Amino acid sequence: MSTKKKIAYLGPPGTFCEEALDKFVKDIDQIEKVPCPTVVEVIKSVDRGEVDSGLVPLENSIEGLVNITQDILTFESEVKITGEVIIPVKHSLIGKKKMRLDKIKKVISHPHATAQCRNFLSTNLNGAEIIAANSTAEAVKILKNEDDDIAAIGTKIAAKIYDLQIIESDIEDNSDNKTRFVFLGNSLQQRTGKDKTTIVCFLKEDRPGSLYNILREFARRDINLTCLESRPAKKDLGDYVFIMDLDGHLHDKNIFEAIEALRKSVYLVKILGSYPKWIESNMK
Repeated sequence: MSTKKKIAYLGPPGTFCEEALDKFVKDIDQIEKVPCPTVVEVIKSVDRGEVDSGLVPLENSIEGLVNITQDILTFESEVKITGEVIIPVKHSLIGKKKMRLDKIKKVISHPHATAQCRNFLSTNLNGAEIIAANSTAEAVKILKNEDDDIAAIGTKIAAKIYDLQIIESDIEDNSDNKTRFVFLGNSLQQRTGKDKTTIVCFLKEDRPGSLYNILREFARRDINLTCLESRPAKKDLGDYVFIMDLDGHLHDKNIFEAIEALRKSVYLVKILGSYPKWIESNMK
C-alpha cells in the first residue's frame, strides 16, 4: 500500500494549479498528485477524507476572488485553509499547428484566463467565439480533438504534455498577473509568527453601520486587513457575507479577542483557516 500523501488539485495535468503544487512541495516524489476535473470535486474529496490535502485557486491579482472556490468554502464545506502559494501567471495561445491569428474561429479556456487576456483577444481575435472550460489544461486537452481553426489559452507545459503548438506566448494583459492558490485540510495550522487568518462574517440583519461595526473591532486592536470582499449570502437579494483576510493567527491575543467581540454582533463568524503566509523566498 502506498504511503505517499495524496494531494488533490484542479486538473487535468498541465494547469497552473499543478504548477503551484510542484513549486510548493519540495519532495514532489513523496506525494501522489490526484487531478480533479473541478474545484468543487477537489474540495469535496478533502471533505470526504479521500485525500490528505487539496489545492485550489482562490484569488487572482486582476480578476479578484475565484467565486466558486469562495462559495464552496463558505457555504458547503468545513475544510480549512492550511497554506497558500502565489505564482506568476503566463498565458499562451495554443493550437494544433502554427497559424495566423485571423484564421482562428474559436478560443477555449477557463473564464478567468480569457478575462486576463481580454486586450489580446479584443485586438487580435475580435471575431472569435470564446468557449468556457473547467481549467486551462482541460481547454488544451479538448483542443486535441477539435478542428485546426480552434485555439486554447493555457500553459506552455500543457502544450508540451498534449503535443500542441505555441502560437503566441505571454498574451496576458498584465505582466504582473499572479494567482493565489490555497491548500486545504481538516485541521487548523499551528501558529508560526508569520500567519494569515481568513474569516467569513454572516450578518444578523442588513442595517446602516454593519460593516463599520465589524471593521471597528479590527481597527481598535491594530489588526491589518489585507483583503475584504462581499459575496451574496444565497438568501434574499441584497444580503451579503463579508470575507476577510487578517494579518495574524487565530491564537494571537488580538485576533482572538476581535473575533470573540464580533460573535456578539453578527450572526456567525466562520473561520476558514489560520495558516502561514506565503513568502516569495519559499519558491523552489
